[in-house]
Amino acid sequence: MPHFFHALTLNADPAAVHLPLTFLLVFGVAKLLAEIFERLGQPGIVGEILAGVLLGPSVLNWVRPDQMLSVLGEMGVMFLLFRVGLKVKASELMTVGGRALAVAAMGVVLPFLAGWVIMTLAGAARIEAIFVAAAMVATSVGITAQVLAAKGLLRERASQIILAAAVIDDVLGLLVLAVVSSLAEASVNIWGLVTTAVLATVFILLVARFGTPTTQRIVPWLERRPNTAAPGQTDHGTLGETQFNVALVLLFGLSLLAVYTGLAAIIGAFLAGMALSETVNNRVQDLAQGITELLVPFFLVGLGLRLDIGAFSTWHTLSLTAIILLAAVLSKLIGCGLGAWSLGRADALRIGVGMIPRGEVGMVVAQIGLRLGFIENSVYAVVVAMAVLTTLVAPPLLKYAYRNCVPCPETEDFTLA
Repeated sequence: MPHFFHALTLNADPAAVHLPLTFLLVFGVAKLLAEIFERLGQPGIVGEILAGVLLGPSVLNWVRPDQMLSVLGEMGVMFLLFRVGLKVKASELMTVGGRALAVAAMGVVLPFLAGWVIMTLAGAARIEAIFVAAAMVATSVGITAQVLAAKGLLRERASQIILAAAVIDDVLGLLVLAVVSSLAEASVNIWGLVTTAVLATVFILLVARFGTPTTQRIVPWLERRPNTAAPGQTDHGTLGETQFNVALVLLFGLSLLAVYTGLAAIIGAFLAGMALSETVNNRVQDLAQGITELLVPFFLVGLGLRLDIGAFSTWHTLSLTAIILLAAVLSKLIGCGLGAWSLGRADALRIGVGMIPRGEVGMVVAQIGLRLGFIENSVYAVVVAMAVLTTLVAPPLLKYAYRNCVPCPETEDFTLA
């Protein structure tokens, strides 16, 4: 706990004060800045990420990233993607699968090449250049999904393609990371790569195809029970939240299966929500929204906490960050936009912008490279800055790209800041 807050503990145990004080700072400051940014006409999530920068080691040093905040953040983004999935019908998402595949493929190839070329020209070692290139590949759909859901735009064609492409992008990013890790260990396991790709693809297709029909049969069956109340009274029983309990079990179960197949847990969470989208009632939506409102600020603030401004004290690091950031934005914008060009300029722009955020995905790749000793600390700081800053620039760009779209009434209730 920072020295400034020792005075706040009074006669209390500092260890006991740490938890509620951290929660108060993270949640309170995040929501305060979100409110300020929304009043200024900007997306609230930008304020929540900047709250992390303000509270973190780079500025006030009141809160430091730790295991507890990481767990809450991971839970937050899982529930966020689950809530988004509840607003998406699998049948609608499947119809844009072909176009989403083209978008995802272009959105992987171009960023990878851009990252590799830039780092090679900067004099980086081959394996370091490849790790940075891999960090620029995968899209973090959490930020884009939150903006689109908050604006009631999930039913737009471009939004459907973004969500589907992000799922495919996770599979492609997984393969890229596997190849890069194999190169770092000087051995490429082709059979392992093929197995991982097949398992991940089969998992996604099975849940997308059979998830909704299965839940439409199972959920009503689980809700059936005898009425034990006296005549003329209503049986409220202990199973009144059956649908929500089933939803949570499916959320955690598919998230676990996603991890076992090599995907991110948030993909499983999104698929769980999508499987239940045509089955559960509004009560489940409301309960899930409450949990999401509580936990998502820890995810967004966590992104800002990891931005170390002090690492950019040299001109070389600062200029490399600017170049990598520009390449990260343009490579997704152009690559994914080209993959959707046949849909028209407006939708191509929306899809390109929607695929820009890297978020925690890029950080994970960089952490692996740092742990293996293939990435220097200064380069790691550049990748983290790229991940955070692409997350920051995406919401205003999305607001501009979707400026002429009318919100769909079915999604206007998604009110995350």
